[in-house]
Amino acid sequence: MTEENTKSPEPFSAEDQRHMRRALQLAAHARDAENEVPVGAVLVQEGEIVGLGWNRNITLHDPTAHAEIMALRAAGEKLANHRLSGATLYVTLEPCSMCAMAMIHARLGRVVYAAADPKTGAAGSVFDTLVDVRHNHRIEVAAGLFAEESANLLREFFRARR
Repeated sequence: MTEENTKSPEPFSAEDQRHMRRALQLAAHARDAENEVPVGAVLVQEGEIVGLGWNRNITLHDPTAHAEIMALRAAGEKLANHRLSGATLYVTLEPCSMCAMAMIHARLGRVVYAAADPKTGAAGSVFDTLVDVRHNHRIEVAAGLFAEESANLLREFFRARR
């Protein structure tokens, strides 16, 4: 993956930071309230939060109920549209392939993620799904915003389960 595919053209904005902080709060909620893997997501379109999500796959017995999918579903319902053109998704963990393809189908404009996922990440760590030229849509990717905070949530969660 090239450097240009993983970094946004400018530093993270105050808005980016605010939305990622909210995503981190949702990740903590997933951990604390539902004993889920702590991943949170905030979907923003034209400056408005249109979808929130956190991992619920264990709670809902649904392998597709990742934080990103939950945020996409909430936004689609709120906006009565499956296309979320130009929206930005803030997520605390690099998206997997399933989530990345859902984002492509939704036509998101940008994904900002905190911690990289070196095992299954589909935004540069393992796969380059979001920017693959074989798709009819590509998504700007910005990585590393509050990465350490997100990684700590995940480490603590899995350490407590062992």
